[in-house]
Amino acid sequence: MTLSHGMPRATTILIPARYASTRYPGKPLAELRGATGIPKPLVQRSWEAACQVQGATSVYITTDDPRIADAATGFGARVLMTSEACRNGTERCAEAMALLPEIPEVIVNLQGDAPLTPPHYVEALIGAMAGAGDRAVATPVLETTGAHLARLQEDRRHGRVGGTTAVAAHGGQALYFSKEVVPFTGSTYAPDEITPVLHHVGVYAYTPDALRLYQATEPGPLEELEGLEQLRFLENGVPVTCVPVDSGGRVFWELNNPSDVPVIEDALKAEGIA
Repeated sequence: MTLSHGMPRATTILIPARYASTRYPGKPLAELRGATGIPKPLVQRSWEAACQVQGATSVYITTDDPRIADAATGFGARVLMTSEACRNGTERCAEAMALLPEIPEVIVNLQGDAPLTPPHYVEALIGAMAGAGDRAVATPVLETTGAHLARLQEDRRHGRVGGTTAVAAHGGQALYFSKEVVPFTGSTYAPDEITPVLHHVGVYAYTPDALRLYQATEPGPLEELEGLEQLRFLENGVPVTCVPVDSGGRVFWELNNPSDVPVIEDALKAEGIA
């Protein structure tokens, strides 16, 4: 399949949400309290973050579970129902794309477990796709501080699958993504010191052709070993562009395990997010 590209004029954000998570069943409906102390389900917080993105023309939650669909329509989101056959969020986005009233030039996959994703991360991706006609897939990466790296390393020491790290070439083309902390560094860093490790932010921007190619291929050995959907692109020769983003002093952390709930709630409160 040949990937075609154009200057994006319309961008749709899709939020894939799956109830049957092996590590955290029911995760999209896990309630998180912010600055007001009022609990909101994780999927709602992710949707609210998506609605703040400048340049997005529409936002949908896509799921195969009626419990998530009912919750989403209850707080005002539009929902696209996809099949249980989807093995990851990218496959769900590819299936949902065919259900859209009109195919946009860029699809953004804002994963439903990252409510702390700042809108400017997604805006940076939209800009990256608009600024280069040869990009098929783009994803953000965040420089880690010593304190941030220590949290990633702590998760691995305790056998928890936490954040994903990325290794990129000059120019930003992804070389690899891993649930291990890569590249290895034996150095010790001060809490505020920048380290060589990049934290991959689980957001993707794709052209429709890239999603169609993904849907037409099967998982490769690296994707299956790591459990990382983006590796299918690399294994099939589709470049993934890593877009550096600045935290702006905000905490970024995904909800991967129940132990992440207090970390995210503390960040919501610190940032005044209701």
